[in-house]
Amino acid sequence: MNRVSREGPVLRVGRSDSDRYDRMRRVEWIDMDAVHSARILVAGAGALGNEVVKNLILAGFRMIDVADMDDIVVSNLSRCLFFRDRDVKKVMKSDVVAERASEMDPDARISSIPRRIQDIDYWNYDIALGCLDNIAARMHLNSHTYFRDIPYIDGATDGFRGKVHVVLPGGPCLQCTMNRTHVREAEKRFTCTGSSSVYVPRMAADITTTAVIAAMQVREALKIASGRVDMCLKHIAYYNGENCEMFTAEASVDPECVNHLLREGTQWGSR
Repeated sequence: MNRVSREGPVLRVGRSDSDRYDRMRRVEWIDMDAVHSARILVAGAGALGNEVVKNLILAGFRMIDVADMDDIVVSNLSRCLFFRDRDVKKVMKSDVVAERASEMDPDARISSIPRRIQDIDYWNYDIALGCLDNIAARMHLNSHTYFRDIPYIDGATDGFRGKVHVVLPGGPCLQCTMNRTHVREAEKRFTCTGSSSVYVPRMAADITTTAVIAAMQVREALKIASGRVDMCLKHIAYYNGENCEMFTAEASVDPECVNHLLREGTQWGSR
């Protein structure tokens, strides 16, 4: 029983309040043990990557690799939680995100991969989240995760607009939704550092849209880690912050998609 003083009752912290993830455990379908042990790859440590990693840590994910080849510039500071003025042009994005995100949970293991996603040779992940700024890198991540049956959650933003595409084994992948415009843009690199050999105009960015898309990505990761892929986004969700609208566009498997043909050929050959 709580003691009562002249100023009012003395509140005591109960067992539930001493559990960091008590409120999440109250969601009946979330499996916190599975979330803790899930191996996560976050590709991209810019604005979207910062928000995604922050949400992952707060949601209980503890085994995270962050991949990014860029350093930090001043324009990152208005949209990236983990970056500081002293970091500009001195440290790599992935190094800073890994270091500072680790401070949020002493039990978390967050590693930096300061190189291109195309140079990663380790793919022992349970879930990959894409926070990339160009189509070529997205296609590379999409193909490698799809071939290995790794669920891939792709996020993208442009000003007040954004989208999320959950790619599950056997379902439509990013390659299935490609069109001629995407093909023409595939080798261009939309980057805030401008280190690409191809000049591409800067894209608009807004932290509120970034926060919305990152939250949607991590929510889908929670479903996958908890074994509830039946609850996952089935197609592509589009968000428009200017109109406060959201809609889902149907995506279907392209029978000529090289990723599906390769995957099916491998499975057939292994039978």
